Amino acid sequence: MAAASSFTLSNHTAFHSLPHKPSPRSVFSKTQFSFAAKSLESQFYGLRLPHPSSLSSPSPVKSSILAKVSQGQVAPDFTLKDQNGKPVSLKKFRGKPVVVYFYPADETPGCTKQACAFRDSYEKFKKAGAEVIGISGDDTASHKAFASKYKLPYTLLSDEGNKVRKGWGIPGDFFGSLPGRQTYVLDKNGVVQLIYNNQFQPEKHIDETLKFLKSA
Repeated sequence: MAAASSFTLSNHTAFHSLPHKPSPRSVFSKTQFSFAAKSLESQFYGLRLPHPSSLSSPSPVKSSILAKVSQGQVAPDFTLKDQNGKPVSLKKFRGKPVVVYFYPADETPGCTKQACAFRDSYEKFKKAGAEVIGISGDDTASHKAFASKYKLPYTLLSDEGNKVRKGWGIPGDFFGSLPGRQTYVLDKNGVVQLIYNNQFQPEKHIDETLKFLKSA
């Protein structure tokens, strides 16, 4: 099999792609794919996966997956409901830096670690003049329970159907069956200054964004 290729989206994030046409050995049987899915569920901090019976053999990954929202671009506006069911538009945060982090799902171990790490550092973000927004495909009721349980002081937005996620071009993991964990830092004019992607180390998103905000 040809070696995996890599390209860099920004100075802080890199994505990997596989050859366009997999060799016969790269095609999983249903049993192999089910086993791999269970293994990945553990590796990805307990992320909820579809039942193995609903998964088909993976399709080849295209050799060039480019995010639709890139560094230096004004982030497209959107309006989503927050954990209290109130519509919130991205443009309302203009005039201050904004950290927008997309995460897979409420109440999964990795996402809970990430949410609590943002909570624990929230005063540092405020000191840097920045606001924090978390986005996932969970509904508002799930967000409300999640925010209440862990005392999250920032906004969680419900992107049901993952329309914003898809519109921003956030790449998935494991042949697209796992939602990607990606964080953006926007400046006061809404321009993307940092894109950070790291599925396996959710707490690194806080470290990298704070480091960037302090150096800006």
